[in-house]
Amino acid sequence: MSVTVYTKPGCVQCTATYRALDKAGVEYEVIDLTEDDAALEHSKNLGYFAAPIVITATDHWSGFRPDKIAALAKAQVEQTSASSVA
Repeated sequence: MSVTVYTKPGCVQCTATYRALDKAGVEYEVIDLTEDDAALEHSKNLGYFAAPIVITATDHWSGFRPDKIAALAKAQVEQTSASSVA
């Protein structure tokens, strides 16, 4: 499962998002919007103007969203369980 977190330095909601993803055991890639012009343009094209922006294979959102992170962690567990059964 691919998860990307677009972030910026000193962002409190970004830090909360990292901590929640770490606690949930969700792996993610961090991209600093202040250092990657293409990522900044992509996030603006999605309609987002505030960090963090979390993008998964099936969803995306902005801000600290514990509900979305919990759903993501649940989907990851279900995907892992299904893979180990197959």
